[in-house]
Amino acid sequence: MATFLYRILPPRADFVATITEAEMAVMGRHFGYLQTLHAAGRLRFVGRAENGDFGLVVFEAADEVEARAVAEADPAVVEGLMRVEVHAFRIVDVDG
Repeated sequence: MATFLYRILPPRADFVATITEAEMAVMGRHFGYLQTLHAAGRLRFVGRAENGDFGLVVFEAADEVEARAVAEADPAVVEGLMRVEVHAFRIVDVDG
């Protein structure tokens, strides 16, 4: 397995401050999707920029085709809330 990341980009700069109830529901499904990836042992780590400019999901996939499929299956992407970028990723150091 190789390591990839997908970066999700919100629909507007003030998304965190102005999120609607409908958008919160989508983000809940996004979080559930991440939990599924974690349970499957595919997730390395997740997080977001403090200012909400983007989120990162670092995960394992067989190849770029599978990595794109994983990223594009995220409910936040499927439902059109977030834009996504997929990149091959190399972890070079781990804290601790």
